[in-house]
Amino acid sequence: MKLTLNNGVEMPALGFGVFQTPPETTSASVAEALRVGYRLIDTAASYFNEREVGEGIRRSEVDRSDVFVETKIWISDYGYDETLHSFDKSAGKLGVEQSLAATSLPAM
Repeated sequence: MKLTLNNGVEMPALGFGVFQTPPETTSASVAEALRVGYRLIDTAASYFNEREVGEGIRRSEVDRSDVFVETKIWISDYGYDETLHSFDKSAGKLGVEQSLAATSLPAM
């Protein structure tokens, strides 16, 4: 089952979250979640495991285009320009290309 966001992007309705997942087990956990069928991975800058999430996605051998990754920014990074900068930092840590959802932010 998928949900359609306001910008028309579809995302899986059920995902695998890595809140409080220790960095040393995150990569294997994400790879296994993708192996068993999850296609949405939820993380955040404040979880300190974005790099390991990206590693798990790559280790899974699931095509990147089939994986929806969502992350959240630090509270100090709210605001249009700050959010874009924070997204770039997270995308770099995750090792992923910019997504359709992120490029759909309205101009301010």
